[in-house]
Amino acid sequence: MQKEDFSKKPISKEADTDWGSCNPRTNIFFLKIHKTGSSTIMNILFRYGDFHNLLFAFPTETHQFKYPAYFSAKYVKGFSSGKQQNINIMCHHMRFSFTEVEEVMPKNTFYFTILRNPVTLMESAFSYYNHITSFSKATNLEDFLSKTSTFYQGEKQDSAYAKNLMTFDLGFNPNTPVSLKHSKLLWQAVDTMFDLVLITEYFDESLVLLKDALCWTYDDVLSFPLNTRSNISRHVLSVETKEKIKSWNQLDWQLYIYFNHSFWNRVDRFGRERMKNEVAELRKRRVQLFEKCVDNQVEPSLLKNKAMVPYQSGSAKILGYNLKSGLKNNDTLLCHRLVLPEIQYNDELRKKQLGY
Repeated sequence: MQKEDFSKKPISKEADTDWGSCNPRTNIFFLKIHKTGSSTIMNILFRYGDFHNLLFAFPTETHQFKYPAYFSAKYVKGFSSGKQQNINIMCHHMRFSFTEVEEVMPKNTFYFTILRNPVTLMESAFSYYNHITSFSKATNLEDFLSKTSTFYQGEKQDSAYAKNLMTFDLGFNPNTPVSLKHSKLLWQAVDTMFDLVLITEYFDESLVLLKDALCWTYDDVLSFPLNTRSNISRHVLSVETKEKIKSWNQLDWQLYIYFNHSFWNRVDRFGRERMKNEVAELRKRRVQLFEKCVDNQVEPSLLKNKAMVPYQSGSAKILGYNLKSGLKNNDTLLCHRLVLPEIQYNDELRKKQLGY
């Protein structure tokens, strides 16, 4: 599990203005954890790889690496054991296996992922995956949490979405009895394997740290939120329900607490004032780009271009974007890529790289 530890290296200078201080990184692994805002990060990676003609690791089937099975290198289209793969970016859903990913990615790959508060993550997961075995018979999330022994079926393949989802996606057992010793081992393993762990609740700060770590520019990490639900799909949680979620997802909760603390330690190294200024700049540029590109964000039925409808699941209504009419030619492609749903963009890139 040895790899170059980029996380311990000094924080770089401003990548937009001091190109002599670092070189943009192009070998990147992103563990796309469910319901963490990871679709927006994936769009950033898709756009960067698309613009720079980098090579992606595509699943042999569908749009995931046979999730919820553990990832295997053989699930990558065109993988051949013992042969140089020439892959730059891997970012599709998987259940993580570090040794198998190492089989595919170059030795100097930058590894990162993103975590979210398990309370809001589970509320989102219940809305999005309410068809799974463990959720389907529960009236609502509160009903499920009050009768987990009745509803939860850990032996079912789709049970990953119902308990400690982040722990599962990271490749660990979500049903391991909770203990401080086990939690510490989990934190240490994740800390060792990943160079950077982002936090959903501090998304813009996360993008600034990512920009710095990859030696990218503001334009490289600019993004609009993708795979977001309409307010109708959101459920307000009571204090009691929030505490039940923490208790039920204790492994995820301990993981989140540790890496939230680690995240802010990294921000301190970066500089709080510098972070404040860079977040402000990022947000200013996003507003300008949004005003240039977007007419409105709407429910699927109101999208003018039906080819831009995001994948819909469960009771969640996943929003999409209508672009402004009359965009200049040099803006049309960028605006299109910024709002292109994950599956549609994947299919475009797959056709570009593989021809089908």
